[in-house]
Amino acid sequence: MKKLLFPILFAFIFTNGFSQNLNTKRLDSLFQLLDKNNKYMGSIVISENGKLIYSNSIGYDNVETSKKSDINTKYRIGSISKIFTASLVFKAVEEKKINLNQTINQYFPTVKNVTKITISNLLNHRNGIYDFTNDDSYFDWNTQYQSRDKMIERIASGEIAFEPDTKGEYSNSNYVLLTFILEDIYKKSYSEILAQNIIKPLKLKNTYFGGKINTANKECNSYTYSGKWQKSTETDMSIPLGAGGIVSTPTNLNLFIESLFAGKIISAEHLNEMKTIKDKFGMGMFEFPYQDKKIYGHTGGVDRFKSVLAYLPKEKLAIAFCSNGKDYDNNNVLQCVLSSYFNDPFQMPLF
Repeated sequence: MKKLLFPILFAFIFTNGFSQNLNTKRLDSLFQLLDKNNKYMGSIVISENGKLIYSNSIGYDNVETSKKSDINTKYRIGSISKIFTASLVFKAVEEKKINLNQTINQYFPTVKNVTKITISNLLNHRNGIYDFTNDDSYFDWNTQYQSRDKMIERIASGEIAFEPDTKGEYSNSNYVLLTFILEDIYKKSYSEILAQNIIKPLKLKNTYFGGKINTANKECNSYTYSGKWQKSTETDMSIPLGAGGIVSTPTNLNLFIESLFAGKIISAEHLNEMKTIKDKFGMGMFEFPYQDKKIYGHTGGVDRFKSVLAYLPKEKLAIAFCSNGKDYDNNNVLQCVLSSYFNDPFQMPLF
C-alpha cells in the first residue's frame, strides 16, 4: 500500500480462450522466463468483451509447503481497493446519503483543515492531508491492530502538505477517512458495505475485505527473493481498510471493472467523474497512457504483494494481475501484455 508506481503480472500454467489480437506465445515465453529465473510469482487474467482470452499462474501460495499457485489463488490487492471504495462513495451519493461538495469536519474535527476539505477532495487526493504511510515509525506498527481512533490520531498528527484543491498529491489517508465516512453513514462495517453493494450483486465469490492471511482458504503469503523466496511481514488490515485492504483474484478484478464500465455499479455520469484526471489523479482511478490509447485503472502494493488492474474502454479489454513476489518491473509486464495485444514489438528480458 506504500507508494505505488504504475502497473502488472503473469504466469505459466495454462492459457484459455482465443483472441486474434493476442500473441499468447509471447506472453507464455515471458512468464516462463520469469518463472525459471525466480523473477515473479503470481497470476494474470486478460478478458476481451467479457470473455477470457488468457490466464496464467506461476509460483507458490506458500513457499514453505510448496503449495503451487493457480488461477483461483487470492491476493491482497493493495490500493486497487481504492476503485472499490470510490465506487461505494458514488453509490452513497446516488442514494443521497452524502454529496461530493460537503466538507468532512463533522466526521473528523481533529484533522487539520477539515472545514475546507470536501469528500471530492478526498477522492482525487486534492487536500494536503498527511499520508500516515510516510510516518518514520510506520514499519514499527504496521503489523499490529490499530483502532479507528488511533488511525485518526495518526492522520491528524501530521502536517498539512498544501491547501485544499490547490494541487494533487497521493495520500492513503484519504481512503481510510472515506472508509470511516461510509461506515458512519451506513452504520455498518466496511466489509458489510462492500459485500452488500458490490460483491453480492456482481457475484464476486473470491473477493472480500481481508483479515489475517489464511493459506487454507487459497490466500497466499508474500515474499522477497534473495537467493531463495523469503516470507514477508503481514500488514494488519485494520490499517489500510478501504485504501488497501481487499483480497481478490484477477478473474474477479476483471469482472469488477467490466461491470463498473458497463454501468452496473454506478451511473455513467459518476463513472465519468471517476475517470476525470486532474493533476494526475482521478477519483479512485489513474489513467495509463499507451501510444494513443487511454487505459483506466489502478495499481496496488501492500507488503510484497503488487497488483495491477487496467481497462481499455474502446477495446473492452480488461487486464488484471496480482503477484505475491517479484523482482521484475511491472511496467515491463504491462508493456508485454499491451504489445502482445496490439501487435507491437517487445524486447524480452535477459537475466
